[in-house]
Amino acid sequence: MLAAEQALIEFEIAVETFRVEVENFSRLHHQRLGPMYARLDELDAQIAEAVAARTGAPEDIRKAQEARASVLPMPDVEELFHGWMGSDGLFPEAQAMLTEQSVRPPQKVRPSEEARRVYRDLVRRAHPDLARDDAERERRDAFIARVNAAYAAGDEAALRQLTQEWEAGPVPAEERLSASEELYARLEWLAERKELLAAVAAELEESAIGAMIKMAPQDPDALLDEIAEKLLADVAEREAYLAQLVG
Repeated sequence: MLAAEQALIEFEIAVETFRVEVENFSRLHHQRLGPMYARLDELDAQIAEAVAARTGAPEDIRKAQEARASVLPMPDVEELFHGWMGSDGLFPEAQAMLTEQSVRPPQKVRPSEEARRVYRDLVRRAHPDLARDDAERERRDAFIARVNAAYAAGDEAALRQLTQEWEAGPVPAEERLSASEELYARLEWLAERKELLAAVAAELEESAIGAMIKMAPQDPDALLDEIAEKLLADVAEREAYLAQLVG
């Protein structure tokens, strides 16, 4: 059972660290590359309109109308609230502003190696699945929620403070041997939890952002730079083509 618990905790750590990377990559992708995608959409619409103006062909006019329509889509929740609220509620930055906390948007996809090391060590020691009673589980749940928030923000100082807090906290009760029925029930719960985590991990990996991160697993931040260079080249190419059409 102890081996199964440790294996599950390691799996949860891997899933949580990947989830943070996916969320940070998605946010940075939107912040850094969103304007470039918008510029490309606008250029595509202008090019289609220039072609339609030259030819007057019904098919070209239809394509121009479709291209222009794609530049002005029906706004979703994120656009309506200008970065304050998404479909799942307030964004972290907005929540921080409303609670007078400092706003720290992610500066990179993956927190530093030191933050990852401290985070992993904290989760291994304080994970709620190691609790032997409901009160201890609630204490650990609340603590790990703070650990996850600090890691998502890449806040090494906060993680170190949490480490000191955990070490100064109450000593967990000494483990006692369980009856065989209790052990089997615990193993069944661990197996079910692992299946749930596997489904979460698969969903993250199969998402568009997850697939992009897997293209550069060692340095996902560099992938954003590569995409930005490609988009800038595409913008320059379309601008040159548009100049030829209207020149």
